Amino acid sequence: MKIKHWISLSLASLLFVTLVGQIKPNQAIEQTPAIANSVPASTASFMAQTPAVKPAAVVKSGNFKSGEHPTQGKARIVTQNGKTFLELDQAFKTSSMGPDLVVALHRSKNVLGSTKPPAYPLKAGDYVVLAPLQKFSGAQRYAIPANVNLANFQSAVIWCRKFNATFGAATLG
Repeated sequence: MKIKHWISLSLASLLFVTLVGQIKPNQAIEQTPAIANSVPASTASFMAQTPAVKPAAVVKSGNFKSGEHPTQGKARIVTQNGKTFLELDQAFKTSSMGPDLVVALHRSKNVLGSTKPPAYPLKAGDYVVLAPLQKFSGAQRYAIPANVNLANFQSAVIWCRKFNATFGAATLG
């Protein structure tokens, strides 16, 4: 049985080497028709009508400074396809010690300087909560509702709602 496998493998190798040896270095290999020619007309029509996704345009950005807990990374407000988002970059990192952490926009340029340590509590009416924090580190994106006037908000904050503690803030300029 082993000899049959050995012979089969040898013949397959010899056939492969022979075929490869017949292809010249600069010889064009015959290819199948272009993919575009094989796409059904209905799909091609849909592809032609689908608008291209535009790259995000940065409106404002800033680096996080630690508040009650170490927080780092960059926050930026971007617009893309008529919508506005707050993005935290890949270097973003904050403590996992707080319950009910949220991402918010704040009216003050200096959130940490305008509040009292160690908690840096926020006052009602000075911020708008965008969403619960998705994860404690890494890139993430939060939609900013169309009714939020960005001119009224100067900072992005990571805030613990339950204990009214600001983990970190980034002045957006």
